[in-house]
Amino acid sequence: MKKLYIFIFFGLLNFGLKAQENYGPKITALGNAGVAIQDVWSAKKNQAGLAGITKPTISAGYENRFGVKELSTQAAVFALPVKSYTIGAAFQSYGVDSYNEVKTGLSLAKSFGPDLLLAVGLNYHQINITNYGNANSFSVDIGVQYRVLPKLWLASHISNPNQSKYGDNTDQKIPAHIQFGGNYIFSDQLSITSEIEKVLGNDADFKTGVEYKVVKFVALRGGVSVNPFKQFVGFGVNYQKVVIDFAVASHPVLGYSPQISLGYEF
Repeated sequence: MKKLYIFIFFGLLNFGLKAQENYGPKITALGNAGVAIQDVWSAKKNQAGLAGITKPTISAGYENRFGVKELSTQAAVFALPVKSYTIGAAFQSYGVDSYNEVKTGLSLAKSFGPDLLLAVGLNYHQINITNYGNANSFSVDIGVQYRVLPKLWLASHISNPNQSKYGDNTDQKIPAHIQFGGNYIFSDQLSITSEIEKVLGNDADFKTGVEYKVVKFVALRGGVSVNPFKQFVGFGVNYQKVVIDFAVASHPVLGYSPQISLGYEF
């Protein structure tokens, strides 16, 4: 069975389905277009967004990719504001005992007034394959968000610009990518977010999503991405410091990936 898992995982690597970032159900439901959003899950998407957090916040999420338990992802994020700074932490685990990837990140975000947010992050990557050993590496992130108009945020994020990989004797590279996008807040009820993402060695992907608050504490979300074409839908409930988010991503070939998170604002 272990050999079967290893075979499956290496097949997925060749198919382009290596472990992907779990950005949390809120950002996922928006088509993963969250580079210009301020949220605790910005700890994984664009750490600059953490500077918009005003209270200590924690959240944990679970994704069941394509309905296959062995492809599930567990993730957790934390944000701690300290004056004009915010300290962020993120954790993600993917796979099974035979093949497992773990990513741990720490970040520091700072607000330069109400319109400019900057951040840097350091990530520690681990990969373990039974009977093949393990490897580890580090990568860095750089993020910025800037409010160019009262209702419009623009943002950019660069991940792993030094193109780190798992050791000198392996071709297993950590994805390097750049994202650029915006978030237009029409009102307290309606916002639209979009971004373009370019992963080194792959074609660029365009993503967009919309959030509509039915009432103050209930939000409906939907989004799409074009490469490949995927659809997303979800909702969020933010009531008395407890935040519950849910999303479903639809892949044109592999099917549906539901995910959920539970958070708390202290």
